[in-house]
Amino acid sequence: MDLQLSDFVAAEFGKRHPSAVFQPGVTNIPVTGKVYGEPELAAAVNASLDFWLTAGPYTEQFESRFAKTISMRHAFMVNSGSSANLLALTALTSPKVGERRLLPGDEVLTVAAGFPTTVTPILQNQLVPVYVDVDLGTYVANDDALVAAISPKTKAIMMAHTLGNPFNLDLIQKLAKMHDLWVIEDSCDALGGTYGGQNLGSFGDLSTFSFYPAHHITTGEGGAVLVKKAAHKTIVESFRDWGRDCWCASGCDNTCLKRYDWSLGELPEGYDHKYTYSHLGYNLKSGDIQAAIGLAQLDRLESFIELRRRNWAYLSAGLKGLEEFFLLPVATEQSDPSWFGFALSVKAGSPKTRNQVVQELNEAKIATRLLFGGNLLRQPAFMGTPRRVVGELTNTDEVMNNTFWIGVWPGLTIPMLDYMIEKLYEILGVKK
Repeated sequence: MDLQLSDFVAAEFGKRHPSAVFQPGVTNIPVTGKVYGEPELAAAVNASLDFWLTAGPYTEQFESRFAKTISMRHAFMVNSGSSANLLALTALTSPKVGERRLLPGDEVLTVAAGFPTTVTPILQNQLVPVYVDVDLGTYVANDDALVAAISPKTKAIMMAHTLGNPFNLDLIQKLAKMHDLWVIEDSCDALGGTYGGQNLGSFGDLSTFSFYPAHHITTGEGGAVLVKKAAHKTIVESFRDWGRDCWCASGCDNTCLKRYDWSLGELPEGYDHKYTYSHLGYNLKSGDIQAAIGLAQLDRLESFIELRRRNWAYLSAGLKGLEEFFLLPVATEQSDPSWFGFALSVKAGSPKTRNQVVQELNEAKIATRLLFGGNLLRQPAFMGTPRRVVGELTNTDEVMNNTFWIGVWPGLTIPMLDYMIEKLYEILGVKK
Protein backbone atom coordinates (compact mmCIF):
# COMPACT_ATOMS: atom_id res chain seq x y z
CA MET A 1 0.00 0.00 0.00
CA ASP A 2 1.18 3.52 -0.81
CA LEU A 3 2.77 5.13 2.29
CA GLN A 4 0.48 8.16 2.10
CA LEU A 5 -2.59 5.91 1.89
CA SER A 6 -1.27 3.75 4.74
CA ASP A 7 -0.88 6.85 6.93
CA PHE A 8 -4.42 7.91 6.01
CA VAL A 9 -5.85 4.51 7.02
CA ALA A 10 -3.97 4.61 10.33
CA ALA A 11 -5.20 8.11 11.10
CA GLU A 12 -8.78 7.38 10.14
CA PHE A 13 -8.83 4.17 12.16
CA GLY A 14 -7.81 6.09 15.26
CA LYS A 15 -10.51 8.71 14.69
CA ARG A 16 -13.37 6.43 13.67
CA HIS A 17 -12.69 3.51 16.01
CA PRO A 18 -11.37 5.02 19.25
CA SER A 19 -10.76 2.72 22.19
CA ALA A 20 -12.93 3.27 25.25
CA VAL A 21 -12.32 2.68 28.96
CA PHE A 22 -14.61 0.02 30.43
CA GLN A 23 -17.05 1.34 33.02
CA PRO A 24 -19.01 -1.38 34.88
CA GLY A 25 -22.74 -0.90 34.51
CA VAL A 26 -22.26 1.82 31.91
CA THR A 27 -20.32 0.19 29.09
CA ASN A 28 -22.26 -2.40 27.11
CA ILE A 29 -20.70 -5.89 27.16
CA PRO A 30 -21.77 -7.54 23.90
CA VAL A 31 -22.25 -11.29 23.80
CA THR A 32 -20.24 -11.42 20.55
CA GLY A 33 -18.30 -8.98 18.43
CA LYS A 34 -15.58 -8.42 15.92
CA VAL A 35 -11.95 -7.63 16.69
CA TYR A 36 -10.16 -5.71 13.95
CA GLY A 37 -7.64 -2.98 13.33
CA GLU A 38 -5.57 -1.20 10.73
CA PRO A 39 -4.62 -4.42 8.85
CA GLU A 40 -8.28 -5.21 8.10
CA LEU A 41 -9.02 -1.65 6.99
CA ALA A 42 -5.89 -1.55 4.85
CA ALA A 43 -6.83 -4.87 3.24
CA ALA A 44 -10.33 -3.61 2.48
CA VAL A 45 -8.98 -0.39 0.96
CA ASN A 46 -6.44 -2.25 -1.18
CA ALA A 47 -9.09 -4.62 -2.49
CA SER A 48 -11.45 -1.70 -3.13
CA LEU A 49 -8.82 0.06 -5.22
CA ASP A 50 -8.48 -3.08 -7.37
CA PHE A 51 -12.29 -2.83 -7.76
CA TRP A 52 -12.68 -6.50 -8.58
CA LEU A 53 -15.71 -6.59 -6.25
CA THR A 54 -16.82 -10.14 -7.08
CA ALA A 55 -14.77 -13.25 -6.25
CA GLY A 56 -11.25 -12.78 -7.61
CA PRO A 57 -7.56 -13.01 -6.65
CA TYR A 58 -8.08 -12.35 -2.92
CA THR A 59 -10.84 -14.95 -2.84
CA GLU A 60 -8.56 -17.55 -4.41
CA GLN A 61 -5.86 -16.76 -1.82
CA PHE A 62 -8.32 -16.96 1.05
CA GLU A 63 -9.83 -20.25 -0.13
CA SER A 64 -6.41 -21.84 -0.51
CA ARG A 65 -5.17 -20.64 2.87
CA PHE A 66 -8.38 -21.53 4.69
CA ALA A 67 -8.42 -25.08 3.28
CA LYS A 68 -4.86 -25.55 4.55
CA THR A 69 -5.78 -24.09 7.94
CA ILE A 70 -8.52 -26.70 8.40
CA SER A 71 -6.65 -29.51 6.58
CA MET A 72 -9.28 -30.09 3.91
CA ARG A 73 -8.75 -30.46 0.17
CA HIS A 74 -10.68 -27.43 -1.09
CA ALA A 75 -12.51 -24.43 0.37
CA PHE A 76 -15.21 -22.39 -1.36
CA MET A 77 -16.04 -18.95 -0.03
CA VAL A 78 -19.74 -18.08 0.05
CA ASN A 79 -21.87 -15.20 1.29
CA SER A 80 -22.80 -16.71 4.69
CA GLY A 81 -22.57 -19.74 6.94
CA SER A 82 -26.25 -20.42 6.29
CA SER A 83 -25.57 -20.48 2.55
CA ALA A 84 -22.65 -22.78 3.24
CA ASN A 85 -25.00 -25.25 4.95
CA LEU A 86 -27.46 -25.09 2.07
CA LEU A 87 -24.69 -25.55 -0.47
CA ALA A 88 -22.99 -28.44 1.34
CA LEU A 89 -26.13 -30.54 1.70
CA THR A 90 -27.51 -29.68 -1.74
CA ALA A 91 -24.25 -30.82 -3.33
CA LEU A 92 -25.01 -34.35 -2.15
CA THR A 93 -28.28 -34.37 -4.13
CA SER A 94 -26.39 -34.05 -7.42
CA PRO A 95 -26.73 -36.91 -9.93
CA LYS A 96 -22.94 -36.64 -10.27
CA VAL A 97 -22.62 -38.10 -6.75
CA GLY A 98 -23.80 -41.43 -8.16
CA GLU A 99 -25.69 -44.14 -6.30
CA ARG A 100 -25.21 -42.45 -2.93
CA ARG A 101 -26.89 -39.19 -3.95
CA LEU A 102 -29.52 -37.94 -1.53
CA LEU A 103 -33.08 -38.28 -2.82
CA PRO A 104 -36.39 -36.82 -1.57
CA GLY A 105 -37.55 -38.79 1.45
CA ASP A 106 -34.07 -39.80 2.59
CA GLU A 107 -33.37 -39.19 6.27
CA VAL A 108 -30.71 -36.94 7.79
CA LEU A 109 -29.84 -37.17 11.50
CA THR A 110 -29.68 -33.86 13.37
CA VAL A 111 -30.69 -32.15 16.62
CA ALA A 112 -33.56 -29.77 17.36
CA ALA A 113 -31.55 -27.75 19.91
CA GLY A 114 -29.66 -25.49 17.57
CA PHE A 115 -29.63 -22.80 14.91
CA PRO A 116 -32.33 -23.17 12.25
CA THR A 117 -30.11 -23.04 9.18
CA THR A 118 -28.38 -26.26 10.18
CA VAL A 119 -31.73 -27.98 9.66
CA THR A 120 -33.56 -25.92 7.02
CA PRO A 121 -31.42 -27.21 4.11
CA ILE A 122 -32.65 -30.72 4.95
CA LEU A 123 -36.25 -29.60 4.51
CA GLN A 124 -35.47 -27.38 1.53
CA ASN A 125 -34.07 -30.43 -0.28
CA GLN A 126 -37.21 -32.49 0.52
CA LEU A 127 -35.26 -34.71 2.90
CA VAL A 128 -36.53 -35.79 6.32
CA PRO A 129 -34.79 -34.49 9.47
CA VAL A 130 -34.47 -37.10 12.22
CA TYR A 131 -34.25 -35.24 15.53
CA VAL A 132 -32.34 -36.64 18.51
CA ASP A 133 -32.03 -35.19 21.99
CA VAL A 134 -28.94 -33.47 23.40
CA ASP A 135 -27.03 -33.92 26.64
CA LEU A 136 -27.21 -31.07 29.14
CA GLY A 137 -23.85 -29.53 29.93
CA THR A 138 -22.32 -30.32 26.54
CA TYR A 139 -25.48 -29.50 24.50
CA VAL A 140 -24.48 -31.91 21.73
CA ALA A 141 -26.33 -34.99 20.44
CA ASN A 142 -26.87 -37.84 22.89
CA ASP A 143 -24.85 -40.90 21.85
CA ASP A 144 -27.53 -43.52 22.60
CA ALA A 145 -30.14 -41.52 20.72
CA LEU A 146 -27.88 -41.27 17.67
CA VAL A 147 -27.40 -45.04 17.57
CA ALA A 148 -31.14 -45.66 18.03
CA ALA A 149 -32.01 -43.15 15.30
CA ILE A 150 -30.46 -45.10 12.42
CA SER A 151 -33.00 -46.59 10.00
CA PRO A 152 -32.77 -48.06 6.48
CA LYS A 153 -33.74 -44.60 5.18
CA THR A 154 -30.92 -42.80 7.00
CA LYS A 155 -28.39 -41.47 4.50
CA ALA A 156 -26.58 -38.60 6.20
CA ILE A 157 -25.74 -36.82 9.45
CA MET A 158 -25.74 -33.02 9.61
CA MET A 159 -25.11 -31.36 12.97
CA ALA A 160 -23.31 -28.41 14.51
CA HIS A 161 -20.64 -28.26 17.20
CA THR A 162 -22.81 -26.42 19.72
CA LEU A 163 -21.20 -23.16 20.87
CA GLY A 164 -17.93 -24.66 19.62
CA ASN A 165 -18.26 -27.88 21.66
CA PRO A 166 -17.69 -30.91 19.38
CA PHE A 167 -20.21 -33.71 19.12
CA ASN A 168 -18.88 -37.26 19.48
CA LEU A 169 -16.87 -37.53 16.28
CA ASP A 170 -15.59 -41.02 17.08
CA LEU A 171 -19.16 -42.29 17.22
CA ILE A 172 -20.23 -40.28 14.16
CA GLN A 173 -17.38 -41.68 12.09
CA LYS A 174 -18.16 -45.20 13.29
CA LEU A 175 -21.86 -44.86 12.38
CA ALA A 176 -21.01 -43.28 9.03
CA LYS A 177 -18.69 -46.14 8.11
CA MET A 178 -21.05 -48.83 9.37
CA HIS A 179 -24.13 -47.48 7.58
CA ASP A 180 -22.51 -45.72 4.60
CA LEU A 181 -23.66 -42.26 5.69
CA TRP A 182 -22.56 -38.83 4.53
CA VAL A 183 -21.35 -36.47 7.28
CA ILE A 184 -21.77 -32.72 7.02
CA GLU A 185 -19.95 -31.01 9.88
CA ASP A 186 -21.43 -27.61 10.73
CA SER A 187 -18.40 -25.90 12.26
CA CYS A 188 -19.74 -22.35 12.00
CA ASP A 189 -19.30 -21.83 15.75
CA ALA A 190 -16.16 -23.90 16.15
CA LEU A 191 -13.26 -22.55 14.08
CA GLY A 192 -9.96 -23.47 15.72
CA GLY A 193 -11.28 -26.24 17.94
CA THR A 194 -9.90 -29.77 17.89
CA TYR A 195 -11.11 -33.28 18.67
CA GLY A 196 -8.47 -35.88 19.41
CA GLY A 197 -5.91 -33.34 18.19
CA GLN A 198 -7.59 -33.03 14.78
CA ASN A 199 -9.11 -29.80 13.48
CA LEU A 200 -12.87 -29.46 13.66
CA GLY A 201 -14.15 -29.13 10.12
CA SER A 202 -11.79 -31.82 8.85
CA PHE A 203 -13.87 -34.85 9.90
CA GLY A 204 -16.91 -34.55 7.62
CA ASP A 205 -17.21 -35.31 3.93
CA LEU A 206 -18.07 -31.63 3.78
CA SER A 207 -17.87 -28.95 6.47
CA THR A 208 -19.12 -25.42 6.83
CA PHE A 209 -17.97 -22.20 8.50
CA SER A 210 -19.39 -18.73 9.08
CA PHE A 211 -17.52 -15.42 8.97
CA TYR A 212 -20.36 -13.26 10.24
CA PRO A 213 -19.13 -10.59 12.74
CA ALA A 214 -20.22 -12.78 15.67
CA HIS A 215 -17.90 -15.60 14.66
CA HIS A 216 -14.26 -16.48 15.22
CA ILE A 217 -13.03 -14.47 12.26
CA THR A 218 -15.13 -12.05 10.25
CA THR A 219 -15.44 -10.88 6.68
CA GLY A 220 -18.71 -9.08 7.42
CA GLU A 221 -21.08 -11.37 5.58
CA GLY A 222 -19.37 -14.59 4.54
CA GLY A 223 -18.82 -18.28 5.02
CA ALA A 224 -17.17 -21.32 3.46
CA VAL A 225 -17.80 -24.90 2.37
CA LEU A 226 -14.88 -27.31 2.60
CA VAL A 227 -14.66 -30.67 0.83
CA LYS A 228 -12.55 -33.73 1.48
CA LYS A 229 -12.85 -35.45 -1.92
CA ALA A 230 -11.72 -33.94 -5.22
CA ALA A 231 -14.86 -35.36 -6.85
CA HIS A 232 -17.02 -32.92 -4.87
CA LYS A 233 -15.09 -29.84 -6.00
CA THR A 234 -16.88 -29.16 -9.28
CA ILE A 235 -20.27 -30.11 -7.79
CA VAL A 236 -20.00 -27.55 -4.98
CA GLU A 237 -18.70 -24.93 -7.42
CA SER A 238 -21.57 -25.59 -9.78
CA PHE A 239 -24.31 -25.21 -7.15
CA ARG A 240 -22.58 -22.08 -5.80
CA ASP A 241 -22.15 -20.50 -9.25
CA TRP A 242 -25.64 -20.54 -10.77
CA GLY A 243 -25.60 -24.31 -11.42
CA ARG A 244 -23.33 -23.97 -14.44
CA ASP A 245 -21.33 -26.93 -15.70
CA CYS A 246 -18.32 -24.73 -16.46
CA TRP A 247 -15.69 -24.42 -13.73
CA CYS A 248 -13.71 -21.47 -15.11
CA ALA A 249 -12.69 -18.93 -12.49
CA SER A 250 -14.20 -15.46 -12.74
CA GLY A 251 -12.55 -13.59 -15.61
CA CYS A 252 -11.19 -16.78 -17.20
CA ASP A 253 -12.34 -18.65 -20.29
CA ASN A 254 -11.83 -22.13 -21.76
CA THR A 255 -10.12 -23.74 -18.76
CA CYS A 256 -11.37 -27.11 -20.08
CA LEU A 257 -9.82 -26.41 -23.54
CA LYS A 258 -13.07 -27.56 -25.20
CA ARG A 259 -15.43 -24.66 -24.52
CA TYR A 260 -17.30 -25.11 -27.81
CA ASP A 261 -16.91 -28.88 -28.13
CA TRP A 262 -19.34 -30.12 -25.46
CA SER A 263 -22.51 -32.07 -26.12
CA LEU A 264 -24.71 -32.03 -22.99
CA GLY A 265 -28.43 -32.47 -22.40
CA GLU A 266 -30.47 -31.70 -25.50
CA LEU A 267 -28.44 -28.61 -26.36
CA PRO A 268 -26.96 -28.31 -29.85
CA GLU A 269 -23.43 -29.70 -30.04
CA GLY A 270 -20.85 -27.03 -29.28
CA TYR A 271 -23.16 -24.90 -27.14
CA ASP A 272 -21.02 -22.51 -25.07
CA HIS A 273 -19.95 -24.41 -21.94
CA LYS A 274 -20.06 -21.18 -19.89
CA TYR A 275 -23.82 -21.15 -20.42
CA THR A 276 -24.48 -24.84 -19.87
CA TYR A 277 -26.17 -25.74 -16.57
CA SER A 278 -25.93 -29.15 -14.91
CA HIS A 279 -27.65 -28.25 -11.61
CA LEU A 280 -30.50 -26.11 -10.30
CA GLY A 281 -28.04 -23.79 -8.59
CA TYR A 282 -27.74 -20.46 -6.86
CA ASN A 283 -25.41 -17.48 -6.81
CA LEU A 284 -23.90 -17.81 -3.34
CA LYS A 285 -20.47 -16.27 -4.00
CA SER A 286 -18.86 -13.67 -1.78
CA GLY A 287 -16.63 -10.79 -2.92
CA ASP A 288 -12.94 -9.96 -3.06
CA ILE A 289 -13.12 -7.18 -0.46
CA GLN A 290 -14.55 -9.66 2.04
CA ALA A 291 -11.82 -12.17 1.19
CA ALA A 292 -9.09 -9.55 1.67
CA ILE A 293 -10.45 -8.78 5.13
CA GLY A 294 -10.58 -12.52 5.80
CA LEU A 295 -6.89 -12.92 5.00
CA ALA A 296 -6.03 -10.22 7.55
CA GLN A 297 -8.28 -11.92 10.10
CA LEU A 298 -6.58 -15.27 9.56
CA ASP A 299 -3.34 -13.65 10.73
CA ARG A 300 -5.06 -13.14 14.10
CA LEU A 301 -6.75 -16.53 14.35
CA GLU A 302 -4.37 -18.15 16.84
CA SER A 303 -4.64 -15.21 19.23
CA PHE A 304 -8.44 -15.23 18.89
CA ILE A 305 -8.58 -18.94 19.78
CA GLU A 306 -6.29 -18.43 22.77
CA LEU A 307 -8.43 -15.58 24.11
CA ARG A 308 -11.70 -17.48 23.65
CA ARG A 309 -10.29 -20.40 25.62
CA ARG A 310 -8.91 -18.08 28.30
CA ASN A 311 -12.22 -16.28 28.71
CA TRP A 312 -14.22 -19.51 28.87
CA ALA A 313 -11.87 -20.97 31.49
CA TYR A 314 -11.99 -17.74 33.52
CA LEU A 315 -15.80 -17.78 33.61
CA SER A 316 -15.82 -21.48 34.46
CA ALA A 317 -13.51 -20.96 37.43
CA GLY A 318 -15.27 -17.80 38.57
CA LEU A 319 -18.77 -19.30 38.51
CA LYS A 320 -17.97 -22.50 40.42
CA GLY A 321 -19.65 -21.06 43.49
CA LEU A 322 -22.98 -20.92 41.65
CA GLU A 323 -23.20 -24.61 40.75
CA GLU A 324 -26.09 -25.02 43.18
CA PHE A 325 -28.21 -22.90 40.84
CA PHE A 326 -26.45 -23.16 37.46
CA LEU A 327 -25.41 -26.17 35.42
CA LEU A 328 -22.00 -25.09 34.14
CA PRO A 329 -20.88 -26.19 30.66
CA VAL A 330 -18.27 -28.89 30.08
CA ALA A 331 -16.17 -29.79 27.06
CA THR A 332 -16.84 -33.11 25.38
CA GLU A 333 -14.26 -35.84 25.89
CA GLN A 334 -11.10 -35.67 23.74
CA SER A 335 -11.86 -32.10 22.71
CA ASP A 336 -10.18 -28.72 23.02
CA PRO A 337 -12.91 -26.35 21.86
CA SER A 338 -12.45 -22.88 20.45
CA TRP A 339 -15.50 -21.66 22.34
CA PHE A 340 -18.25 -19.53 20.84
CA GLY A 341 -20.10 -18.91 24.10
CA PHE A 342 -20.50 -19.94 27.74
CA ALA A 343 -23.78 -21.78 28.31
CA LEU A 344 -25.63 -21.68 31.63
CA SER A 345 -28.71 -23.74 32.47
CA VAL A 346 -30.76 -22.51 35.42
CA LYS A 347 -31.55 -25.37 37.83
CA ALA A 348 -34.92 -26.04 39.43
CA GLY A 349 -33.82 -24.79 42.84
CA SER A 350 -32.65 -21.40 41.61
CA PRO A 351 -34.20 -18.33 43.31
CA LYS A 352 -34.48 -16.71 39.85
CA THR A 353 -35.84 -18.08 36.59
CA ARG A 354 -33.88 -18.01 33.35
CA ASN A 355 -35.93 -15.06 32.13
CA GLN A 356 -35.34 -13.12 35.35
CA VAL A 357 -31.58 -13.76 35.24
CA VAL A 358 -31.38 -12.73 31.59
CA GLN A 359 -33.42 -9.58 32.19
CA GLU A 360 -31.27 -8.50 35.14
CA LEU A 361 -28.06 -9.15 33.22
CA ASN A 362 -29.29 -7.06 30.33
CA GLU A 363 -30.26 -4.26 32.72
CA ALA A 364 -26.65 -4.42 33.97
CA LYS A 365 -25.46 -3.91 30.34
CA ILE A 366 -24.37 -7.57 30.01
CA ALA A 367 -25.76 -9.03 26.80
CA THR A 368 -27.06 -12.59 26.67
CA ARG A 369 -28.45 -14.99 24.09
CA LEU A 370 -30.68 -18.03 24.30
CA LEU A 371 -29.35 -21.27 22.82
CA PHE A 372 -30.54 -20.30 19.35
CA GLY A 373 -33.92 -21.80 18.46
CA GLY A 374 -34.36 -23.77 21.69
CA ASN A 375 -36.49 -26.65 20.44
CA LEU A 376 -36.82 -25.94 16.71
CA LEU A 377 -39.89 -28.17 16.45
CA ARG A 378 -41.74 -25.62 18.59
CA GLN A 379 -40.73 -22.72 16.35
CA PRO A 380 -43.50 -21.35 14.06
CA ALA A 381 -41.59 -22.09 10.85
CA PHE A 382 -40.99 -25.75 11.77
CA MET A 383 -44.45 -26.69 12.99
CA GLY A 384 -46.04 -29.18 10.63
CA THR A 385 -42.81 -29.86 8.73
CA PRO A 386 -41.73 -33.43 7.91
CA ARG A 387 -39.77 -35.10 10.68
CA ARG A 388 -39.01 -38.23 12.65
CA VAL A 389 -38.36 -37.72 16.34
CA VAL A 390 -36.32 -40.14 18.44
CA GLY A 391 -37.49 -40.12 22.05
CA GLU A 392 -39.10 -37.24 23.94
CA LEU A 393 -36.50 -34.48 23.38
CA THR A 394 -36.70 -33.82 27.12
CA ASN A 395 -33.33 -32.09 27.37
CA THR A 396 -34.07 -30.07 24.26
CA ASP A 397 -37.14 -28.64 25.99
CA GLU A 398 -35.01 -28.01 29.08
CA VAL A 399 -32.63 -25.97 26.90
CA MET A 400 -35.58 -24.07 25.46
CA ASN A 401 -36.91 -23.19 28.91
CA ASN A 402 -33.82 -22.73 31.09
CA THR A 403 -30.61 -22.23 29.09
CA PHE A 404 -28.85 -19.05 27.99
CA TRP A 405 -25.29 -18.07 27.20
CA ILE A 406 -22.88 -15.22 27.71
CA GLY A 407 -19.89 -14.15 25.68
CA VAL A 408 -16.30 -15.32 25.54
CA TRP A 409 -15.22 -13.44 22.41
CA PRO A 410 -11.70 -11.95 22.22
CA GLY A 411 -12.87 -8.37 22.81
CA LEU A 412 -13.79 -9.18 26.42
CA THR A 413 -11.27 -8.05 29.03
CA ILE A 414 -10.61 -9.46 32.50
CA PRO A 415 -12.39 -6.49 34.16
CA MET A 416 -15.42 -7.23 31.98
CA LEU A 417 -15.36 -10.91 32.93
CA ASP A 418 -15.00 -10.02 36.61
CA TYR A 419 -18.05 -7.75 36.35
CA MET A 420 -20.06 -10.49 34.62
CA ILE A 421 -19.19 -12.97 37.37
CA GLU A 422 -19.92 -10.43 40.12
CA LYS A 423 -23.36 -9.62 38.69
CA LEU A 424 -24.36 -13.28 38.43
CA TYR A 425 -23.50 -13.82 42.12
CA GLU A 426 -25.42 -10.67 43.00
CA ILE A 427 -28.49 -11.68 40.95
CA LEU A 428 -28.68 -15.07 42.67
CA GLY A 429 -27.99 -13.61 46.11
CA VAL A 430 -24.82 -15.60 46.70
CA LYS A 431 -21.75 -14.14 48.43
CA LYS A 432 -18.60 -14.62 46.39
